[in-house]
Parts: sequence; structure tokens; C-alpha cells
Amino acid sequence: MIAVLLAQTIAITGGTVYPVSGPRIENGTVLIRDGRIVAVGADVSVPADATRIDAAGKWVTPGLFDSGTQIGLTEINAVQETNEGSYQGNGVAAAFNVAEGINPASQLIPVTRVEGVTTVLTSPGGGLIAGQAVVIDLAGATVEEMVVRPQAAMVANVAAKQAGGGSRAGAMARLRRLFDDALEYDRRRADYRRDQMQELSAPPADLEALLPVLRGQLPLAVQADRKSDIENALRLARDYRLRLVIAGGAEAWEVADRLAAARVPVVLIPLTNIPSYTQLGARYDNAARLARAGVQVAIMSGDSHNSRNIKQEAGNAVSHGLSWDQALRAVTLVPAELWGVADRYGSLDVGKVANVVVWSGDPFEFTTGVDHVVIRGRQVPVRSRHAELLERYRSLPPKY
Repeated sequence: MIAVLLAQTIAITGGTVYPVSGPRIENGTVLIRDGRIVAVGADVSVPADATRIDAAGKWVTPGLFDSGTQIGLTEINAVQETNEGSYQGNGVAAAFNVAEGINPASQLIPVTRVEGVTTVLTSPGGGLIAGQAVVIDLAGATVEEMVVRPQAAMVANVAAKQAGGGSRAGAMARLRRLFDDALEYDRRRADYRRDQMQELSAPPADLEALLPVLRGQLPLAVQADRKSDIENALRLARDYRLRLVIAGGAEAWEVADRLAAARVPVVLIPLTNIPSYTQLGARYDNAARLARAGVQVAIMSGDSHNSRNIKQEAGNAVSHGLSWDQALRAVTLVPAELWGVADRYGSLDVGKVANVVVWSGDPFEFTTGVDHVVIRGRQVPVRSRHAELLERYRSLPPKY
């Protein structure tokens, strides 16, 4: 259930509108009422009571959607009291959902949204199965007001060697045992209650949480960069008929054809090109190569404290072969599709939630600024702690 923070009628007029779901509209208008988009086009009648935003000479897009954050779950990496994104246990935390750990007062939220990012996937981290990720809007005074989808994906890492006895093969074997046990538990609940089953590899709550994944109702977002890790994830998805999403995918271009054939999307960071032992094949044109092969590509920042850099990530993907339209989809509609909210998010279509950004120019250009941000039909002040500190120290007091 989407909570409308404040009902308003807003008309964004005169800009170049990029709906994502269709061609751009010159001198277009986006009309918003009660938190939803009610009209988009070049000949939209504007009600007399509408608040007008003059977008002449500017660009209008959906709010950006970052799929790689822990926004609301982390504040200062070095201060444990401000970090809520991981469950300390034995490496399997499928029942762990991060929603109630989200801090709506996090300072990362205004810093991020004033740069045009209005929606994020905030995810657990650590272990073999980290838990359940949540889609949130970057506005609202309570968790209930922020949450868009409370169970958007199950997060796993096939390279979590510690959870597999120090070996990737051990991690894969443990994942298969978990999936088999979840299916067996589902078939024999009565036997489990009578203590007539062999010992299971995880508590019932975790096995229960895995069942939507095994039924194809919830995507499994697997962190995997190395080619062999991606191949392991593909085998797992094939054997258990999973809705797989690869997150990271530094070497995904090497198996692009297989990813396309299996219809497995990749969420990546386009600026990843520094080789390491888990990503020796990392390269700047990863996104373009995947897209040419027919793989659905989304772009993420991978950095909660700098989620705003997703704009430059997308711009660099364009400079290395991804089309501009594909890049815009990769930070708007594609993530909405991956995480099950495309019926409400990701494009400027009638009936969708009014998350809209007015830019001074091309959002993927480094010098472009954000002039207006609308989240759920409400204008959000383009202010943040960064801006406040800038103003505070712009003029220093005289020395005495």
C-alpha cells in the first residue's frame, strides 16, 4: 500500500519529457494529482488550482531507481550502532527482512533524493543467504510511508566461501541442501511437527522464507562477479527453476549469450573495470555487450553513501556503447520490472506513482543539476545536509 504524503495537484509544463515507456515529448506537460500521474503529453489541460512548475528548457524524467544500496540501514560504516543491514549468524538468514531496521531520519536519504534518486532497493548483506531486500521511496516519516514492496528479493552470494567451509563448492552444496530441505519441509510439515524427519539444514522460519523463491514468486538476487560464479548461479537457477537476477556481474559479458538464453537480467556497476581475483575480466563496455546480446541490464551505484553517482555510472555506460535510451531504462523502468513494481514505478505513465525529476539538462552529464524533485506527488525541498554545510561555511567569520 502506497501512502500519499500530501495530496497536491502539480503541473510540470514546457519541458522535454522522457516517459521511458514511449518517445520523448517536446514542450510536454506532466499532470499530477493525489500522488499519481493523471496526464502526460503535449496538449494537456492544466487545472486552475494546479501548482505549476515551469520546466521550459529542462528535461523531465521519472525519478531514478538504484538497485544497489543499504540506504536507511547504514549511516557511518565504522559505527556499528548505525548499521542494520546484516544478520549475524551461521550464514543463512532467509527469514531476515530489513524493513523494520530502516531509519526514515537517515541523513543519506535527503542527500540522495536531491540528486534525482527517488526509489531504491535497500538490501541485507553478508553470508550465503543474507535475507530479504525491500523497495522504498526516499520520502516519509515512517517505515510504512516509505515501503513500496516489503519483500522484493532474496539476496544470496554463491561465493560466500566461509559459509561453505572455505570453498565455493561447499557454498554451492550448502545452497542445494537448503533448497532441498525447504522443499522437503514443505511436503512433510506434519512429519516435522511429530519430529519424524532427519535434522534440517536451517530453522523452519528460514526454510519457509525460501519457499517463495523456489515457487518462482520471489527473485533470487545473487551477488556474483566471476564468470565461474555466474555459471554456478545459472546452474542453480536451472535446476530449481528460480527467477535469477545477477548482481555485480563484472565478468557477465563473458557469458552474455547464456544469460540471454536463460532470460537472466544483470544489475551492474558500469565503472567496474579494475581487475581483481574475482573480476579479472572487468571492463567498461560490460553493459553494452550484455545489452547487444539481449540481456536485460539495470545499473546500480553499489554505494549507499554515494547513490547519487548512479547518474555518472549510467553516463559512462553510454560513453562505452550503451544507448542513451537503454541507460535511462536501466535506472528507471528495468529495476522497477526486476523488483516487481513496474505497474506503479519506472515510467511517466498515467496511473503510476508520481516520482518525477526536473533536470537542468541531460541527467547523465556531470554538470547537470536537479531543479525539482517530486515523490509520490509531493514536491521535496532540494536541500540536504551537504547544501546546509556549504551555506554555513561559505563565509567564514573574521579572525579575532
